[in-house]
Amino acid sequence: MKTRAVERSPIREAGQRFFYVESICLPCRVDMRKNKGRTGRRRKRKHMEVSPVNQSCDIQYVQLRKWLKDRGFCDSQLRTAHFPDTGRGLMTTHLLQPGDLIISLPESCLLTTDTVLESYLGDYIRRWRPPVSPLLALCTFLVSERYAGDRSLWKPYLDVLPSSYDCPVYWDPEIVMLLPEPVREKAKQQRSVVQEFYSSHVSFFRSLQSLFQENAESILTYDAVRWAWCTVNTRTVYMKHAQRDCFSSEQDVYALAPFLDLLNHSPGVQVEAAFNEEIRRYEIRNKVQYRKYEQAFICYGPHDNQRLLLEYGFVAANNPHQSVYVTPDVILRYLSCTDKQLQKKWSLLKENGFLENLTFGQDGPSWKLLTALRLLCLGSEEFTYWKKVLLGSFVSESNERSCMELVRKICQHLLEQTSWALQKISAWKKEQTTNHLALVEELRLEEQRILQSSDNLLQNGVLLPL
Repeated sequence: MKTRAVERSPIREAGQRFFYVESICLPCRVDMRKNKGRTGRRRKRKHMEVSPVNQSCDIQYVQLRKWLKDRGFCDSQLRTAHFPDTGRGLMTTHLLQPGDLIISLPESCLLTTDTVLESYLGDYIRRWRPPVSPLLALCTFLVSERYAGDRSLWKPYLDVLPSSYDCPVYWDPEIVMLLPEPVREKAKQQRSVVQEFYSSHVSFFRSLQSLFQENAESILTYDAVRWAWCTVNTRTVYMKHAQRDCFSSEQDVYALAPFLDLLNHSPGVQVEAAFNEEIRRYEIRNKVQYRKYEQAFICYGPHDNQRLLLEYGFVAANNPHQSVYVTPDVILRYLSCTDKQLQKKWSLLKENGFLENLTFGQDGPSWKLLTALRLLCLGSEEFTYWKKVLLGSFVSESNERSCMELVRKICQHLLEQTSWALQKISAWKKEQTTNHLALVEELRLEEQRILQSSDNLLQNGVLLPL
C-alpha cells in the first residue's frame, strides 16, 4: 500500500478525487439529512457540548441495515447518529482501539460498474458505440433505479441518499458570484462540465427508451443526471477494476459504499482503508482511539476550504489547511507598466511554476508568493540575480522593502474584496437565508481572518521568510 498521499484523478474535468493516506483516505462524508444532502451542513466554529442523537432506530436506517445484513454485512461497532457540529454521522457503540476494524463491507453491498453490467442496462451498454464511460454507466443506473422506486433492489440505499447537493453546480449564479475569484471560476467550469456531460449523452439516454413506460428524456433529465453525477463525484471510494471493451478508456475506479459513506470527514484523522482482494470486502481500520458514543471519522487529505466547497459542498471551520489564493490578475494590477523587464520576469515565473498556488495562510504570505513578488520587484540593475531569488537567496534591502509594500497592497485588496462580499451577503440574509449563502459567508469569514492576520504581520514589519 502507499505510505503517502497520492491523488488519483480518473476524470480530471469532473473533479473526482481519491486519496491514499497510510493505505487510503476516503472522500469526506458529511450531513446527509433528506433534502439537505451529504454536503448540506456547515461546520460549527465552536464545539457544542451536546450529546449526539441516536438515529439508528429511524425507519430508513433500520431498512438500510436489514438490507445490508441480507447481503452479508454485520456491524456492531457503529450506529447512525446526529451530531450537533457535523450533522449525521456514525457513532461508536463501545471503546475502539487503534487498529480495530470498524467497517468490513462485502463486495455484494458495493455499487460498481459490475453491478451495472449485471443489470438490465448491461446489454445496452455493451452494444453502444462509442463505448460509454464508467461514470456515465453509474449515473444512468442511479437515475434509473431511483425512478424504479419500490421496484429497485437498491431502494434502501437510495432512500438515504441526499435528494440534492450543496456543490456549487447546484447554486444560483448570483451566489456563485460572491465566491472568491479562483473558486468562482472553478465553480463555473464545474457547471459547464456537468452540462456538457449531460448534453453529450442525450442520444444514449434515448436508446434506453424500451426500458421505460414514459419518455426516457423525461426521466434522464439534466437535473436527474446532475444529481447522479454529484452522488458519484462526492461519495465513491477507490476500487480499481480491470479495463473492459464495453467501457471507454477512462479509469474505472468507482465504488459506492452504503453505510460506509455515512462517515464524516475530519482533518488530520488517518485510517487504513482499501478493498481486501482475498476476502472481497472493503475494510476500514481506525488509527486513533475512540471512546464509547464518540463520532468516528475519516480524512481524505490536506485540502483547503475552497476545494472542499467546490467538490463536496461544505466548509471546515478552523481548517489548518485553509489558504487564500492570489490570482495573477491581482498581482498585475499593482505592477508598474513602465518596468521594461516585466514581460521577461513574468515569463520566468511562468516557466518555473511560480504563477500557480500563490497563497496567504495562517502564518501570512506563503514562501512561493513572496518569492514571485521578490522577483517581480527586482530593479533593473538586480535583474541578473533572478535565479538567486527563485532559490530563496537574499538580494538587497530595497528588494525586500518593495516586496513588503507589494504584498501588503495585495493583502489589503483581497481584504476589501472579502469585506464587500460579506456586506453583500449580510444584506441578502435580511431577505433570504439559504445554506448556499451561509456556506459562502463561512468561507469568506475564514478568509477574512487569514487576511487580517497576514496584514497585521506585514504592518508590524515581521521579517518575511526567505
